Amino acid sequence: MRLHVPIPLRWGDLDAYNHVNNTAMLKILEEARVRAFWSPGDGEPAPETAVMDSGRRGDGILTLIARQEIEYLAPVPYQRLPLDVQLWFGGLGGSSLEVCYEVCSPLEAAGEQQVYARAATTVVKVDAAAGRPVRLSTQERAVWEPYLEEPVRFTRRP
Repeated sequence: MRLHVPIPLRWGDLDAYNHVNNTAMLKILEEARVRAFWSPGDGEPAPETAVMDSGRRGDGILTLIARQEIEYLAPVPYQRLPLDVQLWFGGLGGSSLEVCYEVCSPLEAAGEQQVYARAATTVVKVDAAAGRPVRLSTQERAVWEPYLEEPVRFTRRP
């Protein structure tokens, strides 16, 4: 099962070639990840998977990016409809999680949906004071396990 997070593009995401810049893609992935998994503020809509409180309530827990990889499959043109960023977990470790993504053309667009990029991010929960990993909570595991799938298969890797 996958989450579908709509992420609108900004004009400033484009580069001189009139497509989404590679650094903007990192921001798109970050925005989708935060909307999908981090707890919302009061009155903000969020999916059931948005249970991570990291750093928001002064709990001293950080979420650090340990690894990130993106495979670009096609240029992303500017469009007014939001991109469909599909997310799932490639794995849940003791204190880490592998978030997998496919960045796709808008769901509302006519025709077959195009996959622009595949990506994976390893996130580690860490105690800010001690600098040590913190285990994923029972609640996090319970709501995230239905979204476990095979990890991203990067096609251009030897």
